[in-house]
Amino acid sequence: MRIVFIGQAPFGREALEALLAQGEQVVGVITVEDPPTPRYPNPVKACADEHDIPVYQANFLKKPEAVSWVKALDPDLLVLAFVTAFVPQEMIDLADHGGINYHPSLLPKYRGGSAINWAIINGETETGVTIHFIDEGVDTGPILLQEKVDIMPDDTVKTVYFDKLYPLGIRMIAEAVKQIREGTAAATVQDESGASFQPVITAADTVIDWSQSTHRIYNLIRGANPSPGAVTSYDGNTCKLFDAAVAERTGAAGEILAADDAGFTVATGDGAITILSAQIPGQKKQSASAFIESTGLKPGTKLGQ
Repeated sequence: MRIVFIGQAPFGREALEALLAQGEQVVGVITVEDPPTPRYPNPVKACADEHDIPVYQANFLKKPEAVSWVKALDPDLLVLAFVTAFVPQEMIDLADHGGINYHPSLLPKYRGGSAINWAIINGETETGVTIHFIDEGVDTGPILLQEKVDIMPDDTVKTVYFDKLYPLGIRMIAEAVKQIREGTAAATVQDESGASFQPVITAADTVIDWSQSTHRIYNLIRGANPSPGAVTSYDGNTCKLFDAAVAERTGAAGEILAADDAGFTVATGDGAITILSAQIPGQKKQSASAFIESTGLKPGTKLGQ
């Protein structure tokens, strides 16, 4: 098959490498544009250059020139790995087999660009990877492959993605392409009765209400770690909280119950949470002890006011 690969970031590079190692014929690569002053080389472009594969860089794929570039390659299949731009139906129709996409959820649940965040925030105990055919909808095409992973109580977006969904996704993309090439692929239409869509998460979605339960706040913090961070306020400044642990304490919601080298403990609506790392405006993420030192945080003060 003649494959046009579309992807970005290290995940995109590893997915491309997996296809090449499997002996697939990648005839073109589309990746994002380089920023004006790039800090690091574009990993997908670098991989394509190493294998002498033509590259087209664009942040938007609905441009006529992007469609024309793909048309000239006469592809059999489009393969998407970490793609944030919409692929127009006109481009999908250029490939005999259409296109397939990696999505980090158990579709049809958690469609959208922040699937891992919302699954953890909502207290899900499992998620997974879905490889699906693409259409003009958002993660709505027929499912080709799907595998589950557990979300453990101490998992964050970072651990679920890098330790579980990342390696699983690389393997499944390669397997899906192999099945399509060999003619053994069997797709299943998504059940719309179980579908859900969540928007791309922002800091506005992760503001902590300390009167809520420990369980709910803990899930919010985990589901916002490492990005965008769970948001609260202290002394007139917006702060972001990251790593945390449930604590066996009680107090007035938002009150600092303890602040020491181990972290700072905040009362919730029905218990407490110890914060292990945090960030204040203009500074990098730091340990809770460094945060305490830089802010003067003391027991008895309150967050969220």
